[in-house]
Formats: sequence, C-alpha cells, structure tokens
Amino acid sequence: MILEIEKIKNVWHDLKDILSVPHTDKQYKKLVKVLDELIDEVGNDEKHQLAPLLETVGNLIEEYENDHYIQPNAEPIEILKYLMQEKNLTQKDLAILGSQGVVSEILNGKRELNVRQIKALADKFKISPSAFI
Repeated sequence: MILEIEKIKNVWHDLKDILSVPHTDKQYKKLVKVLDELIDEVGNDEKHQLAPLLETVGNLIEEYENDHYIQPNAEPIEILKYLMQEKNLTQKDLAILGSQGVVSEILNGKRELNVRQIKALADKFKISPSAFI
C-alpha cells in the first residue's frame, strides 16, 4: 500500500485539480471543462481507459452542485432554507414573512407560504416567485 501512495504522491501535483472536491466556483468551472473534454474523449465507450475518471469527475461535480445550487424540483421550503444558508440568514432575518412563530411554522412545514409572503421572498432574494410555488 505504501508503494501505491508513493506513486500517487509523485503525480498528485498534476492530478489534484481533477481529483479533488471543488470548493470554489472557479474550481467547479475548471472541473466542468475537464468533464467536457473527457466526454469528448470517452464518448459512450464504457471500456475506455478514462471511463472511470469520467465517472469520478462527474460525481465530484454532482456533489458540488447538490451543495451549491438549487435543485429544479426542490420544494419551496427547501429553496428558502438553501437561500437562507447561502446568505447566512436566520429566522429573525425573515420578519417579512411574519412573526417568529409564523417563520418557524413555515420552515418546519406546518404552514404554507401565502401570496404576499411569496412576493416578499422573491423581492428579497431577487428570484422569480415561481421558485416558492
């Protein structure tokens, strides 16, 4: 096993940007370019020697996207929680929705957003109201 790690250490400098989890948008975009190149090279050939690398890079990109982007079919409350996390907001920062109790009920799924709240959230986060419907 030590021999394998020594081999990896010798080439890690050249591979680390391709085989590491992206933590910034810049790293993510670079990895997407690598994936595009791998797709061009590998195509649909599952036996291609770079096919496992294509799968690994795809998984790294998917992990970043799951953590950093709103999923298209996400529930309105999940979108709201995501936006709160991205903007480092707390329940107190959502007074536009109502009292602390109302905000808590919304975030816990006990109360649905009404039209006024949806419009207020869309304005606050500068996104389409449809994200909360």
